[in-house]
Amino acid sequence: MRAVFILAGLVALASMPLLLPSYQLGIASEILIFSVLAMSVNLLAGYAGRTPLCHGAIFGTSTYVVIIAAAAGVPVWAACLLGVAAAGGLSVVFGIIAVRTSGVYFLLLTLALGLIIWGICLRWTGVTGGENGLRGDLRQGWLADSQRLYWLILVVGAVLTFAMWRLVRSPFGLTLRAIKDSPSRMAALGHDVPAHLFAAFVASGLFAGAAGALYALFNDFVSPTTVALPQSVEGLLMAIVGGVGNILGGLVGAFVLIALEQFVSAYTERWLSVLGLTAIAIMLFAPQGLLGLLQRKSQ
Repeated sequence: MRAVFILAGLVALASMPLLLPSYQLGIASEILIFSVLAMSVNLLAGYAGRTPLCHGAIFGTSTYVVIIAAAAGVPVWAACLLGVAAAGGLSVVFGIIAVRTSGVYFLLLTLALGLIIWGICLRWTGVTGGENGLRGDLRQGWLADSQRLYWLILVVGAVLTFAMWRLVRSPFGLTLRAIKDSPSRMAALGHDVPAHLFAAFVASGLFAGAAGALYALFNDFVSPTTVALPQSVEGLLMAIVGGVGNILGGLVGAFVLIALEQFVSAYTERWLSVLGLTAIAIMLFAPQGLLGLLQRKSQ
C-alpha cells in the first residue's frame, strides 16, 4: 500500500504542469527544491542526532558556483556538477570542524560556520556581487520552459529522495540511528563515531548542494540572502514541521510552510508571525511532525 501511495503521489506531482498556471507551477517547483534541502537537514537532525544551522550556506554556495561557472562559459550540466562538488568540499571542511561536538555546541558551531560564508558572500563583491547578487543566464533553450524545468526538478528530486531513503535504511543508516541513541555505547562496541558522523555530514551537504544547483536553474539569481541564516532556519523548520526522522517529512514541511507563506502573505504583512505561531503549535502538539501525527492517528 505504501508503494501504491508513493506511485500515486508521483503521478499527481508529474501532472501538475498540466493543471497549474505558470505562477503556481513556480511555487510547486520551489516546494520540490526546498523539500530536498529539508531532507538533507533531516538526514543529520533526524538520523544522526546532530542539528545543523549551516545548510543554507552549503545550499547557497552551490547556487553561487553554478551561476558563476555558467557565466564563465561552462555548460549548464557541468556547472551544476561543480556546484554540488563545491558544496561537498565545504561540507568536508565544516564536518572536520563540527563532528566532534554535539548538542548546543554543534548547533552554535554550525551557525558560526554558516555566518562566515554569509560574510564572505556579502563582502567579496568582485566575485559574488555583494548585496546586489549575481544574475545568471541559465534559463535558455528547453530550460526556458517552466513545465520542462518542473519535470526536471521533479525527476532529480525523486532520485535524490530515493537515494536518501536507501541511505538511512542501509547498515550505515542503522549505525547512525544507534549513534543518535547512544554515542558512547557505539564507541564502546568499536564503531568510529566521528567517522560515521563525518560521512553523514558530507552526504547531507552533497544533497543540500544538489538542491542549491536546482535552485540556480529555477531562480537564475543568487545573493547573500541565499546563504544567510534564515535559509538554514527555514530548512530546519521544514524538517521539524514535516517530521524529524522521516525522509518524506521534508516534502510535507516544505509544502506546508511555503503554501502557508503564499496564502497568509496575500492577506497580511505579518505572515512571518503566523508562520512562527504555526511552527510553535506543531512542535507543541505534534512533536514528531505532521507525518508522525498522521501515523499515530492511523494506528
